[in-house]
Amino acid sequence: MIRYVVPALVMLPPVCMACRAVRRWLRLRGAWNSGLTAEGRCLGVYPAGRGGLHHVYEFIARDGRVIRFEEDGGPAATVEGDYVMVRYTSGRRVVATALVPSRARRAMTAVGVLAFLAVVVVFCASLVTVYAQATGPYADLVSGVDQGTSVPP
Repeated sequence: MIRYVVPALVMLPPVCMACRAVRRWLRLRGAWNSGLTAEGRCLGVYPAGRGGLHHVYEFIARDGRVIRFEEDGGPAATVEGDYVMVRYTSGRRVVATALVPSRARRAMTAVGVLAFLAVVVVFCASLVTVYAQATGPYADLVSGVDQGTSVPP
């Protein structure tokens, strides 16, 4: 039982990370493709845990709402007080980004991350499969070769 639970627990974080990467990529793509832009202002820059920067932006949407959002991975040249071009989606839930559209780069990054996470998941799934075959109903056929017989008792 534990030999099934441990690989499943090891597979869980990569699957969650893959979902998060795809969701972020789709949100960025939606903001870039919406065609809505506004002038935004950087309210603050903080160091992120992974060595990057975390920016806080604010802008006024087309309908007059003041929108404040936070974003990781922004350019190091943007400092507090700078004005930036914000691309956003309309609607009740606004998705905004100050990142410059770089569809090919973002797509390649997402593909690379998903490929790495897929390797981890496939490795764990293969461990479960190998264990199941080695301990399943025909396990004596596999281990019986060493005993000189291939017929289960």
